[in-house]
Amino acid sequence: MANESRPCPCDIGDRFDYGGRGQEVQVEHIKAYVCKPPAGTDKAVIVIHDIFGWQLPNTRYMADMLAANGYIAICPDFFVGQEAWKPSNDWATFDDWLKTRNAGKIDKEVDVILKYLSEQCGAKKIGVIGFCWGGAAVQHLMLKNPHLKTGVSLYGVIRFFEDRSSLLHPTFFIFAEKDDHIPLEQVTLLEKKLKQNCKVDYKLKIYPGQTHGFVHRKREDINPQDKPYIEEGRKDMINWLNKYL
Repeated sequence: MANESRPCPCDIGDRFDYGGRGQEVQVEHIKAYVCKPPAGTDKAVIVIHDIFGWQLPNTRYMADMLAANGYIAICPDFFVGQEAWKPSNDWATFDDWLKTRNAGKIDKEVDVILKYLSEQCGAKKIGVIGFCWGGAAVQHLMLKNPHLKTGVSLYGVIRFFEDRSSLLHPTFFIFAEKDDHIPLEQVTLLEKKLKQNCKVDYKLKIYPGQTHGFVHRKREDINPQDKPYIEEGRKDMINWLNKYL
């Protein structure tokens, strides 16, 4: 196998058999996965995928979970047709790959999705969640997009936007204690800057013993010791959305 000397630092998870309850749609130039709740609602959540892209079953599982909790959930392809990262790719090429996929340059696509949610789905209150690369994108949007009500950034890569902390909307940051990509000193520094500059509600939470991707990429039934934290992270995410949407 490729990369045996360096196992995938972003564990892709093991929900490959999950098909999803929603459907794929075309929204102008963007493909997207949409799942709607059984009852009508004017609340929607944009789900921003990680480096493995919009088709990752684990991320669709989370979109379906949002729909089961009463939200229209949409996971657009924010790579806009460019290939998602694959675990079999050579990690030595990752930085070059990332240069063409900037978490701070998704504003055009977000505007298209907001218009779709408003005009086609009747959404009036819209939030955003994101994982890893998508978590960094959430922080970017919370700093500048006036049309979103709230955001949840799950292990968002802090270094992408570490110098900016004047959030426009209530934001919840979920981190893992044993995250190889986000050292705890970065989390401490982010919290310090938010205390100094942030005028809206925010929360940072570190989940003990967890690793990068735990909320959406780990199965609840694989490691019993992780299950309470996976479930707690998901519950906390839903509770935050319920509070502000």
